[in-house]
Amino acid sequence: MKKELIDRVNACADYMIETQCTIREAAKEFHVSKSTVHKDLQKRLAEINPIKYKKINEIFKSHIEVRHIRGGQSTKEKYLNKKET
Repeated sequence: MKKELIDRVNACADYMIETQCTIREAAKEFHVSKSTVHKDLQKRLAEINPIKYKKINEIFKSHIEVRHIRGGQSTKEKYLNKKET
């Protein structure tokens, strides 16, 4: 793997571990697509740093557990904003 790719994967993993952000938020921060972040953290990170991979995997699991709650809040805000305008 290229050094730049390894650096990006490690930087993205560190950022996600520190902030507990979502894949979308990490993608915005690093100016790459969601697919790239997902591939970096699910496939490439496992080869580069298995310890960070385990931490990231725990974050992903917690995000999956609350996904339905976040979606409901987002929809509620969307319709509240429509009523106000």
